[in-house]
Amino acid sequence: MGHLAAVDGGSRVAASGEERIRQLTQRMLRKKLYVILSKGCATAEQIGAVLPQHLEYMIGLEKNGVLFASGPLTAAAGAPAGDGLTILRAASADEARAIASADPFVVNKLRSFELREWTLMEGSFGVKVNFSDQSLDIA
Repeated sequence: MGHLAAVDGGSRVAASGEERIRQLTQRMLRKKLYVILSKGCATAEQIGAVLPQHLEYMIGLEKNGVLFASGPLTAAAGAPAGDGLTILRAASADEARAIASADPFVVNKLRSFELREWTLMEGSFGVKVNFSDQSLDIA
C-alpha cells in the first residue's frame, strides 16, 4: 500500500507542477519569430566592401516592419567575429529563409546562416519620449 501512495503522491506533485506552469505561462506573449544566426567566412576587408549594401538591406527590412532586431556578434574580448544575429517577423520559415538568403552578405558568400523558429514568451521593452526636444530613450 505504501508503494501505491508514493506513486499517487508523485503524480499529484507532477500535476501541481503542471498546473503552476500553466498558470505562469497562460498570459505570456507566444509570438513566433525567426532567428537568423549568421556565421562569417570572410576577411574584414571583404565584409567592409559589402557592408553598405548589407546595411541598406537591413534598414529596408526595418522600415517595412520585417526586422525585429539585428546586429553583429562579438568574441569574448569584444572583437567583431564577422558573425551576426537577426530576428525577423515572417509568416513562415520559408519566408524567413528567403529574406536571409537575399542579404548581400549571403548573396556574396561572405556569411552562411542557420535559421531557427523562436517563440518570444517573456521579456520587456520600454521607450521614454521627451516631447520638449523630441528625443527618446530605449530601455
